[in-house]
Amino acid sequence: MKLSSALTCDPNTGLVAYPAGCVIVILSPKKNKQTHIFNTSRKTFSALAFSQNGKYLVTGESGHMPCVRVWDVAERTQVAEVQCHKYGVACVSFSPNGSYIVSVGYQHDRTVSVWEWKKGTVIASNKVSSRVLAVSFSEDNSYFVTAGNRHVRFWYLDASKERRVNSTVPLIGRSGLLGEHQNSQFCGLACGRGSMASSTYCITHTGLLCQFNSNRQLDSWVDLKASYMHCLCSFETFVFCGCADGTVRVFSPQDLHYITTLHRPHCLGVDVSQGTQPGHLFGANPEAQYPDTLALTFDPVTRHLTCVYNDHSVYVWDVRDIRSVGKVYSALYHSGCVWSVETYPELEDSSAACLSPGSFLTCSSDNTIRLWKRDSGHGLRHNLYSQVLTVTDIVRIVYVDDDTQYLKAEAEKAEGASQDGKSGIRVLGISPDGQHLAAGDRSGNLRIFGLQFMDELQKIEAHDSEVLCLAFSPTETGMHLLASASRDRLIHIFDMENKCNLVQTVYDHSASITAIKFTELCMVSCGADKSIYFRSAEKTSEGLNFSRSHHIVEKSTLYDMDLDATRTHTAIACQDRNVRVYNVQSGKMKKCFKGSLNDDGTLLKVQLDPSGMFLATSCSDKNICIFDYESGECVATLFGHSGKIVFLNH
Repeated sequence: MKLSSALTCDPNTGLVAYPAGCVIVILSPKKNKQTHIFNTSRKTFSALAFSQNGKYLVTGESGHMPCVRVWDVAERTQVAEVQCHKYGVACVSFSPNGSYIVSVGYQHDRTVSVWEWKKGTVIASNKVSSRVLAVSFSEDNSYFVTAGNRHVRFWYLDASKERRVNSTVPLIGRSGLLGEHQNSQFCGLACGRGSMASSTYCITHTGLLCQFNSNRQLDSWVDLKASYMHCLCSFETFVFCGCADGTVRVFSPQDLHYITTLHRPHCLGVDVSQGTQPGHLFGANPEAQYPDTLALTFDPVTRHLTCVYNDHSVYVWDVRDIRSVGKVYSALYHSGCVWSVETYPELEDSSAACLSPGSFLTCSSDNTIRLWKRDSGHGLRHNLYSQVLTVTDIVRIVYVDDDTQYLKAEAEKAEGASQDGKSGIRVLGISPDGQHLAAGDRSGNLRIFGLQFMDELQKIEAHDSEVLCLAFSPTETGMHLLASASRDRLIHIFDMENKCNLVQTVYDHSASITAIKFTELCMVSCGADKSIYFRSAEKTSEGLNFSRSHHIVEKSTLYDMDLDATRTHTAIACQDRNVRVYNVQSGKMKKCFKGSLNDDGTLLKVQLDPSGMFLATSCSDKNICIFDYESGECVATLFGHSGKIVFLNH
């Protein structure tokens, strides 16, 4: 979420909606439950808003030729759409009477359109020269306001409708009278309600809360005493302003009188495992850093204020008593790309397990490893910082270093653009005995953690470039080996029983190594050089050595690999959208079948289920396909991601 226009609340039920890629998450904070709406176009949602009656949700998209869509919330189905922008939709809003929808395009689109959505027609449109960040409708439906970079403009629907016959007419707009603030960037906007319906409230990035009167004049303003501003929402009794460092300030809409400052969320780098007592949540630490408040929405019925922060955390605050605010709900998520997911193995001796059944770990470019647990409902203590779902809870966050800058989502370069540096953990691996976690980062370092206490046992500067894959030798070998492969074209094999001493380095590949697997006696690797190497383990006087037994060169890049249930065959995802299956011992191809239903894109990931009956693939077309492994027949397709699917696991 990059703009405050991507958070909205149903004013009747208290449901909160926000986008996650091409999925709308509809959250009930009181029940701690989610439902979802999927965008079949796979385009990323960029803006959304509830209708006043809560029955409908309007969304905008990013990407080429985006649509504005209306969804039935109860049925979770699309009921209308219009395509009136070229590059992306920055913000959308329903009119209070539900008849009209206004949408504003990205900066290079420069279009403001009003849509009579039940008739499917755009009734009025105009161009804007500035980047628009927010839009808000007046309570009487007669006008709406847009705000952005050196821009506050009032658009009048009644004047536009008088000029309309049977076609789209130009929107009639008048600029706000900004006076000495004409060069300000206005990032938040809300039209007044109730007794203050004739007023309009805006905030500037530099920390001013401004009030416009019915004549479009900037009537008054107040300094928020914050380094940076992001968002604003208002109701009859309060104006909430979201600021840097987790701050939300509250003002009176009548005279902009300061009322209070709300609690801040968790500090960056918080140890969630210690947050089991209510006193832990609001403990003051003057040296702590906090995430910036990115978006706000207010539910006037329950008087709940939902805040989204730029570390991608979500909090819902109970502000019925503004002097004694309480937390209703919170959830902590990764703030960057999630690169890997590893489930904790089921051990024969459950008493030797370090983690509970159903636990899994994730890693991200935000420089954290997170441990999640499925709730078995046996009276386990939950932390107070994050209850993501009634069946899932975050148990621990491991911060790879003390630098918290990566916990904040990086500032957007441009609308619709993603930004991902070279920070963070790239891949995870769990040892078969369930005692150790290996993590490779994007700088080439390899870290070993003990899963009992999630403590870092060892750090190895293993590679010159990012670690792309890790593999542990199976228990049946009687050895505890760990192999790491990287973009630097090298495979390092370490002995876990001997302080992770380097056993062997393999130099065969001439490009990035994309996958590596162990069987009982062999090691198989594939890479961007279109090569598959089969190596056999041999005991020598100097110790264990893996020597090449077969070398296969394909005609396309090989992106991923998995072993079947018998560990005698390997299935490889290829750039030409085929899955090729090879015998590990002989190196001969057993079969080949198409791994995608479409003729576009590239296979990125492949995963076999433990039974060996089914195989899943992910493709660059953003689909996941599940195949019968024996026949190669597609039995199911899944979608929900709006970007590249970087990992599959069962």
